[in-house]
Amino acid sequence: MGFLVACVVSGFLVIVAICGRRELAEVNGGRMRLVGVGLRGLVLGLVYGFDFVWRSFKKGLPLSVRQALKLSTVAFIFSTVLATFLPDQSEVKSVLGDGGFCSISPPRNSAESPKYWKVTNPTLAPSHLQDLPGFTRSVYKRDHAVITPESQVFSPLPNWDNTLGAYLVSPAMGSHFTMYLVNMQEGSTSALPEKGVERFVFVVQGSVLFSNGSGSSHKLHVDYYAYIPPNLDHSLKSEMTTTLVIFERRYATLENYYPEQIIGETDKQPLLETPGEVFELRKLLPTSAAYDFNIHIMDFQPGEYLQVKEVHYNQHGLLLLEGQGIYRLADSWYPVQAGDAIWMAPFVPQWYAALGKTRSRYLLYKDVNRNPL
Repeated sequence: MGFLVACVVSGFLVIVAICGRRELAEVNGGRMRLVGVGLRGLVLGLVYGFDFVWRSFKKGLPLSVRQALKLSTVAFIFSTVLATFLPDQSEVKSVLGDGGFCSISPPRNSAESPKYWKVTNPTLAPSHLQDLPGFTRSVYKRDHAVITPESQVFSPLPNWDNTLGAYLVSPAMGSHFTMYLVNMQEGSTSALPEKGVERFVFVVQGSVLFSNGSGSSHKLHVDYYAYIPPNLDHSLKSEMTTTLVIFERRYATLENYYPEQIIGETDKQPLLETPGEVFELRKLLPTSAAYDFNIHIMDFQPGEYLQVKEVHYNQHGLLLLEGQGIYRLADSWYPVQAGDAIWMAPFVPQWYAALGKTRSRYLLYKDVNRNPL
């Protein structure tokens, strides 16, 4: 009877082990072959054990010897189960990823992991909250908003071909600009903004071909960007799956100043002095009066934080590209991570601290060079 109980327990462990390795199937295509080999090994072990014990009984061995054989066979079966089905440390890490439970690691067979892969494959929530009806980290208040990936709603963009967009910031909130994510497929093309509207495009994933009315073109890869002055004829065309973040604003004219088209790459921009601060700062647009906004790239190492607790007239639109941390907005403190978008109204208290094991990088819109009157 004890031997039969052991066999039943072994079979139960097999089922648990197979179910536990289901996540590995999403990462490792060869799981079924491994399980097949393991099952064959287990069946052979069971047959061997039954045969061995049966022959021992027929030979009339003493009771103590027969009990020893039973225990040895049970140990053999359990060893087969454990050796075959329990994942090793590397497999566990591949399931959990560097971001913890429910993070989605880049494909193993990719030559190079996408730089901002967590923006398009974010950690949505702890595993026990994934299926909780109504759960979201998103918040909307009078003077700020946190829009997290599970709340971003994509729909066809007007006049764009084969393209979906999700507006994250718009004048409906009280902002003077729009910020939206764009998902383009192979062969997708853009539409022009309205007359008098300037546009800034940043490539988060994939690549896009930028062309203007004068016939010049540039291929924009991840971390590349383009500033398009108002009323400049241009187009964006993708040859692969591409994600963009776009800012648009009705240009605030200033006499004798005229902005020009700009094409750039983030990491080629110089690091700027940040007196009293520890973060690294790059500005993607010129600081001249011709430009009524700028885009900042701000990098924080784990444990670094803003020294200043900002309260100012400028508006912000932010997309967290890498890392995680705590963002204070007004009197609330929000855990945030790559893929989250934030809107900050004028004069809302704001502060950030980077947490985790990797750097935080975020992209920040800021209106500049214009009198707030």
